[in-house]
Amino acid sequence: MNASDLRDKTPDQLRDELVRLKKEQFNLRFQAATGQLENAAQMRRARRDAARVKTILNEKARGAAAEQGV
Repeated sequence: MNASDLRDKTPDQLRDELVRLKKEQFNLRFQAATGQLENAAQMRRARRDAARVKTILNEKARGAAAEQGV
Protein backbone atom coordinates (compact mmCIF):
# COMPACT_ATOMS: atom_id res chain seq x y z
CA MET A 1 0.00 0.00 0.00
CA ASN A 2 1.35 3.35 -1.08
CA ALA A 3 1.07 6.53 0.98
CA SER A 4 0.24 8.51 -2.14
CA ASP A 5 -2.70 6.17 -2.85
CA LEU A 6 -3.94 6.67 0.70
CA ARG A 7 -3.78 10.46 0.44
CA ASP A 8 -6.30 10.29 -2.43
CA LYS A 9 -8.89 8.60 -0.19
CA THR A 10 -11.45 10.31 2.03
CA PRO A 11 -11.23 10.05 5.83
CA ASP A 12 -14.21 7.64 5.82
CA GLN A 13 -12.48 5.38 3.32
CA LEU A 14 -9.31 5.51 5.42
CA ARG A 15 -11.23 4.51 8.56
CA ASP A 16 -12.76 1.57 6.67
CA GLU A 17 -9.30 0.56 5.50
CA LEU A 18 -7.99 0.76 9.06
CA VAL A 19 -10.78 -1.51 10.30
CA ARG A 20 -9.96 -4.00 7.55
CA LEU A 21 -6.28 -3.96 8.46
CA LYS A 22 -7.01 -4.43 12.15
CA LYS A 23 -9.15 -7.48 11.32
CA GLU A 24 -6.35 -8.80 9.13
CA GLN A 25 -3.86 -8.31 12.00
CA PHE A 26 -6.14 -10.23 14.35
CA ASN A 27 -6.51 -13.10 11.89
CA LEU A 28 -2.77 -13.25 11.29
CA ARG A 29 -2.08 -13.24 15.04
CA PHE A 30 -4.57 -16.07 15.45
CA GLN A 31 -2.90 -18.05 12.64
CA ALA A 32 0.52 -17.51 14.23
CA ALA A 33 -0.74 -18.74 17.59
CA THR A 34 -2.19 -21.91 16.06
CA GLY A 35 0.86 -22.55 13.89
CA GLN A 36 -0.97 -22.01 10.60
CA LEU A 37 0.82 -18.83 9.53
CA GLU A 38 2.88 -19.52 6.43
CA ASN A 39 4.42 -16.09 5.87
CA ALA A 40 5.41 -14.15 8.99
CA ALA A 41 6.16 -11.07 6.88
CA GLN A 42 2.41 -10.60 6.42
CA MET A 43 2.12 -9.54 10.06
CA ARG A 44 4.76 -6.87 9.61
CA ARG A 45 3.12 -5.61 6.41
CA ALA A 46 -0.32 -5.36 8.02
CA ARG A 47 1.10 -3.54 11.04
CA ARG A 48 2.98 -1.05 8.89
CA ASP A 49 0.00 -0.48 6.59
CA ALA A 50 -2.20 0.26 9.61
CA ALA A 51 0.38 2.73 10.89
CA ARG A 52 0.53 4.34 7.46
CA VAL A 53 -3.26 4.76 7.40
CA LYS A 54 -3.23 6.29 10.90
CA THR A 55 -0.51 8.73 9.83
CA ILE A 56 -2.50 9.88 6.80
CA LEU A 57 -5.65 10.25 8.93
CA ASN A 58 -3.74 12.43 11.39
CA GLU A 59 -2.31 14.53 8.55
CA LYS A 60 -5.79 15.11 7.16
CA ALA A 61 -7.16 15.99 10.60
CA ARG A 62 -4.32 18.44 11.21
CA GLY A 63 -4.88 19.99 7.79
CA ALA A 64 -8.60 20.40 8.42
CA ALA A 65 -7.94 21.98 11.82
CA ALA A 66 -5.44 24.38 10.27
CA GLU A 67 -7.97 25.42 7.60
CA GLN A 68 -10.61 26.17 10.22
CA GLY A 69 -8.13 28.17 12.26
CA VAL A 70 -7.39 30.47 9.33
